[in-house]
Amino acid sequence: MSKKAIHSDAAPSAIGTYSQAVEAGGLVFLSGQIPLDPATMEVVDGDFEARARQVFENLQAVAVAAGGSLDQVVKLTIFLTDLGNFATVNRVMEDYFRQPYPARAAVGVASLPKGVDVEADAILAL
Repeated sequence: MSKKAIHSDAAPSAIGTYSQAVEAGGLVFLSGQIPLDPATMEVVDGDFEARARQVFENLQAVAVAAGGSLDQVVKLTIFLTDLGNFATVNRVMEDYFRQPYPARAAVGVASLPKGVDVEADAILAL
């Protein structure tokens, strides 16, 4: 099995030893995205909803670079430092995903990179 790294300039550059995504066997594994503006590599301004939207914008950019779209996401994992933001994530997701929605897990965590409060990764089926 071969694997191919995926990169998009429209999403934040990796801030560690990982690829934005890796394609293998018809699946694309999208690394976790946090609410960084790809142009500045800084956390976006605004409220939790703005940060959640940036996370999905970043995931979308990587999905497009892989030759797909968020409509092809089969599994989504969302990491939240405050599960009280779960309802907001659901509302934001309605703007990025259509039915049938991907399988999903929402995981409460103590902290995330750069002190953000939301991160998401995904598996895309091409």
